Amino acid sequence: MQITMNPNSELNQSAVNVPEVVQVPERLIAEAKRFQEAMMMYTCAIREVKTKLEVLNDELSIKNQRNPIEMIKSRVKKPSSIVEKLQRRNLEVSVDSMMANLDDIAGIRVICSFVDDIYAVSEMLTGQDDIKVIAIKDYIKNPKPNGYRSYHMILEVPVFFSSGKTPMRVEVQVRTIAMDFWASLEHKIYYKFEGNAPDYLEQELKACADMADMLDNKMFSLNQAITKIAEEQAKEKEAAKVAEKMKKAEREDVPAGNEQEPKDGKRSGEAASGNRKEAGE
Repeated sequence: MQITMNPNSELNQSAVNVPEVVQVPERLIAEAKRFQEAMMMYTCAIREVKTKLEVLNDELSIKNQRNPIEMIKSRVKKPSSIVEKLQRRNLEVSVDSMMANLDDIAGIRVICSFVDDIYAVSEMLTGQDDIKVIAIKDYIKNPKPNGYRSYHMILEVPVFFSSGKTPMRVEVQVRTIAMDFWASLEHKIYYKFEGNAPDYLEQELKACADMADMLDNKMFSLNQAITKIAEEQAKEKEAAKVAEKMKKAEREDVPAGNEQEPKDGKRSGEAASGNRKEAGE
């Protein structure tokens, strides 16, 4: 059976009028490709800095018998967030503008055990000769009015691509577990209220930030006390070993550190015992 379609039908008209291929301007295609390449470059920059941090953490875990870094998180800024930030600053929305004006597209968050670990790790990282420090903001010594505490660094690191070396910027935020816990919840609360949280919530958040700071200080003091006790116990143990060695040397009538085997393979005590037996016989 043959079916003929009415040329005036709505279905036939839509099939005829809709183009087979949507024409996309070449400029948009080129810009999209450049944006994709830029995101790849920022991802590689994150990888470079993360590797440096992991190496430091591995080394310090052997030297100090503990890991100063609890966790490393990373992210590349979302396109919508990039556009919003450029527009908020009245800057051109383009790949060139993005790379020239925004320093936090590539971001790393380092979670440390104690406050002194933050400064130690940061100093070791920025002291490497291929790292260029662009800016540092210490929100630990100078907290924000809402109680926010963290150590921020904008670093420039060389990344080697097929075309050569390219300097890339990465924002590194270093904080303690308590600081990160507070900052994460504060961000979620402000996101829900779109930045217009009630006054009483802001006061409560500030009080929580102060409690988190007190907790950090208390845990740091406890860690120092534990470290001191461990060092004293190690010294006592070593002293006990030395004392036991000296007693053993005295019992054998041999000066400590000068024990020598007789030529016949017997110790002096064993030789004396043998002589007594011979005398008895």
